[in-house]
Amino acid sequence: MRATVGVLGCDGGYPGPGGAGSGYLLRVGQDTVALDMGPGTLGRLQQEVAIEDLDAVFISHEHPDHRSDLEGLAVGLKEIGAGRPLSVYATAGVKEAFFFPDWGVFEWHVVCDGDLAQVGGLSFRFGQTDHGPETLALRADWPGGSFAYSADTGPGWSVSALGEKIGLFLCEATWDEAHKGTGGHLSGAEAGAMAKAAGVERLVITHIRPRLHQGAVVAEAAASFGAPVSRATPGAVYHL
Repeated sequence: MRATVGVLGCDGGYPGPGGAGSGYLLRVGQDTVALDMGPGTLGRLQQEVAIEDLDAVFISHEHPDHRSDLEGLAVGLKEIGAGRPLSVYATAGVKEAFFFPDWGVFEWHVVCDGDLAQVGGLSFRFGQTDHGPETLALRADWPGGSFAYSADTGPGWSVSALGEKIGLFLCEATWDEAHKGTGGHLSGAEAGAMAKAAGVERLVITHIRPRLHQGAVVAEAAASFGAPVSRATPGAVYHL
């Protein structure tokens, strides 16, 4: 079964020049799920899939760099007259912040720590991270594979809370070591150490602040992970 995660955007906090906020496209077999929709991701998503062909959307929390293009997605679905509401799995804060609550283009599923969901052949598990406001990480499982996404988190959470045998872990690494401990986020070294302790097979770091030296964050993550680490870049596709 073909399984991939593609990067629509990966900048932390705000888009850098030519960049976009957090957004990823998980495809497993015939199932297609968008993971977060930060600024600039909707246009890139449509280069990969028609919006009416999405099976679901997951929004980890209400910070704009993770959810702002959800409004544009709603406008697009309303304009084309999609035949069915699109399932959105999100925290209560995301639903409360949504600008078009009466349009009926989304079928909302408010999820919390420990909740489970099924989208086609994908089984999802959600876990609350160390970040304010309420923020959910996600694990996806399917026959023969697994994937986890940290969303935003500080060091008070570990991906081990989502279970063992994670094939690929997409983990935020907002800061380098010089800025470690800032604002409820991980440094590259913290992301690598956490992934190693959890027994993750492959690590991809994302959400790096645009103004930082990207290569330095990757090197710090790889040193603590004890193996090569990839850095998410727009357009990259990882086979799961």
